Amino acid sequence: MRVRLIGIGPGGPDDLTVAAVHALESVDIFLVADKKRGVDDLVAVREEILRRHTSGAHRVVVVPDPPRDRNPAHYGDEVRDWHAARAEAYETVLLDRIGDDETVGFLVWGDPSLYDSTIRVVERILERGRVRFDYDVLPGISSVQLLAARHRLVLNTIGGPITVTTGRRLLRDVAEGASNIVVMLDGGLACADLDGAWNIWWGANLGTDDEELVAGPLAEVLPAVREARARAKHARGWVMDTYLLRRG
Repeated sequence: MRVRLIGIGPGGPDDLTVAAVHALESVDIFLVADKKRGVDDLVAVREEILRRHTSGAHRVVVVPDPPRDRNPAHYGDEVRDWHAARAEAYETVLLDRIGDDETVGFLVWGDPSLYDSTIRVVERILERGRVRFDYDVLPGISSVQLLAARHRLVLNTIGGPITVTTGRRLLRDVAEGASNIVVMLDGGLACADLDGAWNIWWGANLGTDDEELVAGPLAEVLPAVREARARAKHARGWVMDTYLLRRG
């Protein structure tokens, strides 16, 4: 058995690398997580990617995603438990429905190395020891890269660092001196709580037909960001947004 983790970009069916497209055609069975929380369109986007970039000689197995507390008291413990439950769910499919000579593919949003759990989940499956396989990772275009392209940005300042963080950690990172920051996984727009002068370059559902972009001084454009975020969610039933903050 072989497993391939294929980065498919932020959501646009054509935002794949040539290597990723070739890898798709090598897969016999794709395992797709169904989150069952109003984001079935995410499965549809994956199906469109496969329709556009493969010959159709594959199977798709939809795996119900284990439930997860989105606001736990102990975030790290909750995520680790969720990873363990995901590993068990995928392991069951691998044992019961996949042949020894078949190749399994996971379609990973963005790039598998950046705020994604699939590599960790696959390693957990191997650690459990019930199924053996080799796996490789195909990089993808991340939402960070597409955000920079859409806004025609250079992410770093000249000779300066850039911090990539989450909404959960944003205020802490700013307090520790970060001033040029890419923020991901921020459903609550933590940037609204920042003091001082900041500029923001924001994007949601990048690469899709319902992409939204806003840029400008944070204090001035924050209402526009909220409105655009609501439009994106209404259009597709889900929002994946990211943004660059730079102290002004």
